[in-house]
Amino acid sequence: MSARYQVSGGTAAEISASVESGIRSGELPAGAPLPPVRALAAELAVSPATVARAYQELRQRGLLATAGRHGTRVRPRPPVATRRAIRPPAAPGARDLSLGEPDTGLLPPLGPHLAALAADLGAPAGYASVGVVPELAAAARERLAADGVPADEVTVTGGALDGIERLLAAHLRPGDAVAVEDPGWANLLDLVAALGLRPIGVPVDDDGPVEAGLRAALAAGARALVVTSRAQNPTGAAVSADRAAALRALLAGRNDLLLIEDDHAAELARVPLCPLAGATPAWAFVRSVSKPYGPDLRLAVLAGDEATVARVAGRARVGAGWVSTVLQRLVLELWRDPATAALVDRAGESYERRRGDLLAALAARGLTGHGRTGINVWLPVPDETSALTALRDAGWAVAPGALFRIAAGPGLRITVSSLAAADIPALADALAAALHPAPPSGFTA
Repeated sequence: MSARYQVSGGTAAEISASVESGIRSGELPAGAPLPPVRALAAELAVSPATVARAYQELRQRGLLATAGRHGTRVRPRPPVATRRAIRPPAAPGARDLSLGEPDTGLLPPLGPHLAALAADLGAPAGYASVGVVPELAAAARERLAADGVPADEVTVTGGALDGIERLLAAHLRPGDAVAVEDPGWANLLDLVAALGLRPIGVPVDDDGPVEAGLRAALAAGARALVVTSRAQNPTGAAVSADRAAALRALLAGRNDLLLIEDDHAAELARVPLCPLAGATPAWAFVRSVSKPYGPDLRLAVLAGDEATVARVAGRARVGAGWVSTVLQRLVLELWRDPATAALVDRAGESYERRRGDLLAALAARGLTGHGRTGINVWLPVPDETSALTALRDAGWAVAPGALFRIAAGPGLRITVSSLAAADIPALADALAAALHPAPPSGFTA
């Protein structure tokens, strides 16, 4: 724990509040360890049970995580606003490949579409006339149906994670188990923790969630399953046709399970969609526009069975209300524009080329990376800390695999979206040196 911050309190509530205050102030940064229960109890002159209750409450709220022999630590993205950045910046001069974001230079320009939209908006909308724009819903149904997703029932949410949060909150209660990919999307793991749900990791290979892992998760009582269709973050996996058939067979007859599919890459994906939609009675398919069209466009289309979509739309009505109809109409403009479609297609080809070139360069150096689709490459490593340190010293910043893992082995996530072709050999050399350092002077292998 940070030497600058001392936890205080005489009750579980006071101790919990003190830890949260340290997280808000940034004095307990992401990943900071907390004292063992008995050590803090002795320091505060309270019973170990009191400290254990405080830690349990903070874990249930998603602020802390238990890391086995590494003890209790602050989660990478605790669900409280902090006065300091959760993620430290890359070292000055380092090439930052840790962000997991699309290349802003390959995103469609919004200015012309906003101008066209401004000329066509007409009278301002009132409360009685807002909701899902019918033209957007019709276009979404057409696009989803072309990919084999039944889309009779459609609504929109404020992005993929917002849709997933509403789905989980509508179907599950704190303490319920959720099967998630391992390694998997860090934001989803943080959301599951913040909702007080219990994650069960399902191993992933290049073709998606592994059949045996899903079978084990179902046997362990999973009430929901979240699957990334393509461009899985961080591994780049994509559900293949054979894997989809195997998973569908496992899910058949599971009336007690909510199936959620996340197709965040959407139009950027270079492999066909093999959906699981409809494999269970309660299901939802979520497709965001952020990766192809821009992270600031906080909109996702959500299709599903009637009851599931009704729950999400109904919960929105008593909360945020609706996704801005101006934003919906802007997305519709982008969908309808052939030039924008060409730009998105070019971006997908660029990511495909960069990712493929990096994987080939790693293979030439004896390293096996993973990344069938998307903007990331996952590289298994023996030890994340030493690899990250070596890369930092060589001028590269990548994301530690610990952000994405439950029980999976260590690795690094490398975002290729801003990686220039000329830089790939140097990066591959740095990765090879980090994983296979030269022996000390005078040492003979």
